[in-house]
Amino acid sequence: MTKIPPDDRDCLENAFYLPMVLKVLERDRLIIEKSAVKLPRPYLELLEGTMIAVQKDLAAVKKQMKKENMKVVRVNHDDAFTTYLFVYKGYEEKHNYFNPRLRNHVEKLLRYYLFERLTLRSPETSRPPSAGLTGS
Repeated sequence: MTKIPPDDRDCLENAFYLPMVLKVLERDRLIIEKSAVKLPRPYLELLEGTMIAVQKDLAAVKKQMKKENMKVVRVNHDDAFTTYLFVYKGYEEKHNYFNPRLRNHVEKLLRYYLFERLTLRSPETSRPPSAGLTGS
């Protein structure tokens, strides 16, 4: 049983999910720059704006983690699972993530940042979707 509250667990998970989102966006940006797309600038602007939003949220996550004395370390990775060590206020917990689950949640976050965040009426109260069992 975890001692980490759901909101803090979401924060810890975003500490490794958001950099994955940034890596995907950067890779896609490079592909679009090199592609034969007739008008690449709108796509690049969308990706760059999305990257800025993700970076802003990642900065908030890091600030929260520092404030709450939390840390995440990737300790193991194989073909099926990735293991992260969550350090939370002196407690250490290892969490295993099925790699397809990681990929699926990164895809869910990409959809949020590329589409949903732009259509929300109140962006300051919106939050990216949770990967946890208690969130959306």
